[in-house]
Amino acid sequence: MIGLQFYPDKVIQALIKELPNPKWSREFGMVYIINTKENLDIIFNTFKGIAWINGSFFFKDRMINTNNPSIDITWFERRRTESNYRICPHSYLQKLILKRYSNNTIKSYVSAFEAFINYYKDHELLDINEQDIRHYLQKLIQQGKSNSYINQAVNSIKFYYEIVLGMPNRFYMIERPRKQQKLPQVLSKEEILELINNTNNIKHRCIASLLYSAGLRRSELLHLKLTDIDSKRMLIRVENTKGNKDRYTLLSNTLLKDLRTYYKRWKPKEYLFEGPKGGPYSGSSVKEIVVRAAKKSGISKKVTPHILRHSFATHLLENGTDLRYIQSLLGHSSSKTTELYTHVAVNNFRMIKNPLDL
Repeated sequence: MIGLQFYPDKVIQALIKELPNPKWSREFGMVYIINTKENLDIIFNTFKGIAWINGSFFFKDRMINTNNPSIDITWFERRRTESNYRICPHSYLQKLILKRYSNNTIKSYVSAFEAFINYYKDHELLDINEQDIRHYLQKLIQQGKSNSYINQAVNSIKFYYEIVLGMPNRFYMIERPRKQQKLPQVLSKEEILELINNTNNIKHRCIASLLYSAGLRRSELLHLKLTDIDSKRMLIRVENTKGNKDRYTLLSNTLLKDLRTYYKRWKPKEYLFEGPKGGPYSGSSVKEIVVRAAKKSGISKKVTPHILRHSFATHLLENGTDLRYIQSLLGHSSSKTTELYTHVAVNNFRMIKNPLDL
């Protein structure tokens, strides 16, 4: 059956009477109709524009990402914890895996949820209430945690009660901090070239060049395969990106020459960049390559692989590339995300005469 829970409302009650053969369940204290695809469609169409339908409980076993790379949880099994450390329930980890969350998301959720349950070691998880969670979030604020970390903590807690235990909207009224609108850090073209030139070898040079010239996320670079480089069309195919989408991005002529040299020397078999034992190169190694090259270049900013992606987008915008093309190259679902780069591009500021110089 499909059960319907709602706050008392005359309009909703009237619409429910129009559903196919609605009945009242004394046991569950709710109206219900037969569970069929047609009836489910009728529910959504009946209340469209009138009431927001939270179907998360009904679709709680729906996969989030169907094409995520294989999930590796050996880190969870091998890690060492103190004897009194409270480990997240196995059902929590299992549900994250069944929903095909990415490895990084699983680690983040487990870490955030374990921090929460270890704060309340003496509490049964089912006894924790909204006030307890507010108290915990207040502690995070006092510790100076970022808004994004606090939001992640809320998500990890809600995931357990609402998805794992199936308690819809258990903590619906928990307040969230506003998402901080931080501008992306960007390097100049000169700094980028200096960084690339200060890499240790041709493999490292290609990695840094690809992050910048194709606007790739680190995870996207790690999963590039040899067959993804299309030298005839001068494009790079990026598969299973954030949001479970595929896209194409640019292949640089300068980089293509370096890639050919790299291929002859290193002879990768499947992935473009492979570890010593085969398989994808490690993310920590990519970060170390970029950080070390930035340090050798004398760049004072804190440089990460993602800054090269930000710089790619900003430099394209400064050169007059249409924002819609940049959105496509970056794989952004929303144009609002791409519009952030308009705040750091300097081409518009150069046209403004400083009042001190007038």
